[in-house]
Amino acid sequence: MQRPDWAPDDIDIERPSVARMYDYYLGGSHNFAADRAAARRMMEAVPDAPLMAQANRAFMRRAVQYLIDQGVRQFLDIGSGIPTLGNVHEIALRAAPDARVVYVDVDPVAVAHSREILAGDERAVVIREDLRRPDRILAHPDVRGLLDFSEPVAVLVVAVLHFVSDADRPADLLRTLREALVPGSYLVLSQASAEGRHEAQRAEAEKVYGRTDNPLWVRGRAELTAFFDGFELVEPGVVWVPQWRPETAESAENAEQAVFLGGVGRLDG
Repeated sequence: MQRPDWAPDDIDIERPSVARMYDYYLGGSHNFAADRAAARRMMEAVPDAPLMAQANRAFMRRAVQYLIDQGVRQFLDIGSGIPTLGNVHEIALRAAPDARVVYVDVDPVAVAHSREILAGDERAVVIREDLRRPDRILAHPDVRGLLDFSEPVAVLVVAVLHFVSDADRPADLLRTLREALVPGSYLVLSQASAEGRHEAQRAEAEKVYGRTDNPLWVRGRAELTAFFDGFELVEPGVVWVPQWRPETAESAENAEQAVFLGGVGRLDG
């Protein structure tokens, strides 16, 4: 397989990446044949996969706009992926030119492409790091150089937790992030759920993602709600992502097809 000029030399382009599969679902072009093949297998098992990704991205956009409206100007987006159209810095800076955004991702293609897009932008940076190492994220000089943790920060962990196993202790990872925040900060979470899905679809999805570096770990509404420990959930709570403050009533119809559950929590003093 020919390696594109934009692909870092240290990645295996024969092994699918969840970030690049997500990019494919969203109509992006920074993915390889192996990513497209894996994504198509997922779409054979779960035909709604692209719509799921789009619904999750729309939830993220609405959440960022809500946070801007609440006066938040600092964003830490962990597991940001490849910054396709309508990402956090575009939404935030369009509404609030003084906003600041740090993207975090473990995928080298996502990081390389983000750096290309953000070159020369003093209000948005990207670092290569992993949610499973929150202390390293918080201590990173680029994070500390752009974000002021004595002021409210919105932490986004969107479409990431289903790649973090229970053995990695996700609640502890989120607690570490929470302890670095001041009152008035927010946490935005979403993750894939198996609620309402056929067992055969779930099994095939787990098989597809089992071939990547990030196997799938689905959870239910109660488990995702528990991850907001220490935060006060913003109405309507943890719901199917199209139901979270939809722009129109029609956009929230058949919301369970989105598969993603999501919510936003506020840290009070």
